[in-house]
Amino acid sequence: MGNQVDRLSHLSYAEVPTVDPNGADADDGPRIGVSYIFSNDDDELEDGCALDGTEKDPNQEETHYDQRDEVECAVFHRDECVYERSAKCAGPEEVYSPENLLNKCKAGDLVEFVSCGQYPHWAVYVGDFQVVHLHRAQVKSSFLTDASRGRRCRVVNDLYRFKALRADVVVQSAMEQVGLKDQELSWRNSECFAAWCRFGRREFKMGGEIRIGKQPYRLKICMSDKRSHMLEFQSLEDVIMEKRRTDQLGRTAMLQELATHLRGEEERKQQPGAD
Repeated sequence: MGNQVDRLSHLSYAEVPTVDPNGADADDGPRIGVSYIFSNDDDELEDGCALDGTEKDPNQEETHYDQRDEVECAVFHRDECVYERSAKCAGPEEVYSPENLLNKCKAGDLVEFVSCGQYPHWAVYVGDFQVVHLHRAQVKSSFLTDASRGRRCRVVNDLYRFKALRADVVVQSAMEQVGLKDQELSWRNSECFAAWCRFGRREFKMGGEIRIGKQPYRLKICMSDKRSHMLEFQSLEDVIMEKRRTDQLGRTAMLQELATHLRGEEERKQQPGAD
């Protein structure tokens, strides 16, 4: 079987079974979860067009990235929080230009490049102004400024709550993969690759977890201070694919999509004969 997995395109929220939209988990009934595999984003959309289809100049710096439009979310494996992006927790700091971030990076750090309407791009800083990253189905070593392609960036070591490997091991893990491409790859996107280098966990690899019907992962999307929406998954790999999709959408568009889905669900329940 190797790295080969079945690939299905992402379903809209209207087609995705979810749990309580208010985030309240009932103890007296089974949870309905998400159990499907997403298509491979592979960061392709980052390099071509923005979300609205317009072409982006790779040499033009992203100056209008608004962190207030980021989706706040958390990932749980059973009852343990393994990832959190929230204004209330110690998470990513202010975004910087690539040149300014170079003064803050240490070998083994995870770097995230962000831009409006695009998938976030992750890389491992290996020292000497260079990063190793999965880009267009190939693991490459690039100067951080080149890998940014005009995007803002930041260090994101603390988003995942796994224990990190030693910095030298992280760098070695990344460097040993340089040159791998296409069918040789074991990661679905740049985030999975970079996180695997830092934490060394097989869950970040394609097929790293056996899907046997159980859904131990939950993605909690914060809609407001008092409301959240839960989705369930069989593997961390699947969670990351959905989380990256919401990152690409941004908070405003994601909330609009979610509101439309919840409104449709409510209307369906009110129809005669509905279960």
